[in-house]
Parts: sequence; C-alpha cells; structure tokens
Amino acid sequence: MVDFTKRPDPEEEPRPDSSAQGPQNPYQPTPPPYPPYGAPAPGYGYGHSPVAPWGVDPLSGLPYSDKQKVVAGVLQILLPFGVGRFYTGHTGLAVAQLLVCLFTCGVGGLWSMIDGIILLVGNPRDVGGRPLR
Repeated sequence: MVDFTKRPDPEEEPRPDSSAQGPQNPYQPTPPPYPPYGAPAPGYGYGHSPVAPWGVDPLSGLPYSDKQKVVAGVLQILLPFGVGRFYTGHTGLAVAQLLVCLFTCGVGGLWSMIDGIILLVGNPRDVGGRPLR
C-alpha cells in the first residue's frame, strides 16, 4: 500500500538521461536568458527596439512617433497657417487651414489656434496613427 502523506525523496527518483533525448540541434539558436526581476523587457523602452526607438505608449501599446506634441502645438499656435499639421504629416488638413486663413484674411487662423490648443491638451497622433511623444 502507498503512503500518500509521505513526500518522495528527490534523490531517490530516477533522473532522465540527457543522452536519451537525442543529439542537440546545432542549427537551432538557444533562447536568450530571461531578464532579471524588475528589469524592462527586451524590445520596450528607449533604445531597445528598432520598432519603438522612443518607447511605447503605456495605454495603447503603440510605439511613440518621432514627432513631439509640444512642438506641433506651439507651431500651430504661433504660426496659424497649419504649420503644426504639416509637421505631424496631416497635409490635407494643413492645406485646408492654410486656405481658410488666406481666404478669410487671417480670421480663419482662429481654427489653427484652437487646433494647436487641442494638440497640446489632447492625445494627438501622427499620420501613421502613432501617438505623439
């Protein structure tokens, strides 16, 4: 009869023979070691990944854009001709803001100024859909 309350001694258990598994494949690369506890995972953070050189947005998980939202917002406010939208790559919207500003003799620049404030306060994205850093 087997006593289930007694734990088996690990020294008594037979260990599998490493030669019984067959030869190791020399062409298969060994996986990289796990990072230490608390270290950032590889591929995330500044300079760790060619896909996300400026880091990853913690909310959406998308890589950050190479454009900055402060630069886009300040350009949009100080130069109310759609310059901030040209900077982020939204050329259609930038041309529309430029034409409205020209055809209304500068009154349409109010649209660009409000858009600049929205760029600074909100969560803007570049033309590729990545959040501005």
